[in-house]
Amino acid sequence: MSLSTLQAQAAPLPAMKAKQVSVSGLSSGAYMAVQFGVAYSAIVDGAGVIAGGPYYCARGNVSTATTVCSCTTLPAMCHVSAGGTDVPGLAAITSQNASNGSIDPVAGMNRQRIWLFSGSADTLVPTPVMDDLAGYYQNYVPAANIRYKKDLAAQHAMPTDFFGNGCSALASPYISNCGYDAAGELLKWIYGTLAPKSSNNPAGRFVSFDQAEFLSDPQSHGMAATGVLYVPPGCEANNAQACKLHVAFHGCKQDQASVSDAFIRNAGYNGWADANNILVLYPQAAPVLPMANPNACWDWFSYDDPNYAKQSGRQMKAVKRMIDRLTGSSDPGPGPGPATCFNASNYAHVQEGRAHTSGFYVYANGSEQKMGLNNIFTRTTLKRTAPDYYEIGTCP
Repeated sequence: MSLSTLQAQAAPLPAMKAKQVSVSGLSSGAYMAVQFGVAYSAIVDGAGVIAGGPYYCARGNVSTATTVCSCTTLPAMCHVSAGGTDVPGLAAITSQNASNGSIDPVAGMNRQRIWLFSGSADTLVPTPVMDDLAGYYQNYVPAANIRYKKDLAAQHAMPTDFFGNGCSALASPYISNCGYDAAGELLKWIYGTLAPKSSNNPAGRFVSFDQAEFLSDPQSHGMAATGVLYVPPGCEANNAQACKLHVAFHGCKQDQASVSDAFIRNAGYNGWADANNILVLYPQAAPVLPMANPNACWDWFSYDDPNYAKQSGRQMKAVKRMIDRLTGSSDPGPGPGPATCFNASNYAHVQEGRAHTSGFYVYANGSEQKMGLNNIFTRTTLKRTAPDYYEIGTCP
């Protein structure tokens, strides 16, 4: 089925009851997979990371993203080096986010299975960044649960054993035939023994769905109007109760508008999905023009949302709601719950992770209510009613 046909048939994402959720991604999709797996560690069983880096590597700064966490600006401006991402500092931020409820407790990562890949010829996300990611995970994940491959001379691309450019190419669609099945290797590591992939020609169906159901006005926030779900034949019956769910995040310039269905069909996941009853969710990013996000990257450096790496991040919440739909879980949303109040200066609220700034003003996390100027003199009482969701108010 062609891209245009898929988009024309966009419909609600079907409700299913899949289990064993995992994530993976390339490039910006790798960063998205990492931050999603960390923020929602309670529901994510494992992650496959191809050319990414540690959680919150960019620290909300595009310059850091393009010079320290990657080399995606002028080569002379690249500052990638061993330890350059400051893993101890990123681990401290992770702990702070977990302690204030912005992300799940870090203990959830202890059971995850982590698969890492760095092409030794990758010039955009060089190996030292992935080495830092391996070091980051060692703070939380047992060594026996981490596999790291970095001895293949691959450029910045999704490695496959059947489709794409030459392994040394740096070119669209950023999929390379390296004689190496990265999708299969990461799925086997995360899930354990799997049946061999049936074919590189998918036997299931591609379901185009409306992403606006999960994020209002998605194209204003770096997500496309439609996403795609791959449903293998074995997941058609009984609401996919016997199926696993894998979320595959494409990289920059790999959205459907840029490469049509090249990533969705040829990244290597679908044959394994057919043979092992795995739903594959392909959420879709989109450009935000002219300068914020021209390459349809996922938000791992705050081009749209200062809370991008937290559960309250717009794109994070959207993908979580998709997963909830496909696993039969409910999204409680920011409804009423046991409230905790914090009375402090606006500056203190920001420093302690309950609020964020935009320009000179402060906004409550979650509700986005405007609190006033960012200073030590303006005091506000914030009421927390859900993880990382605060409203201006008082407690009984």
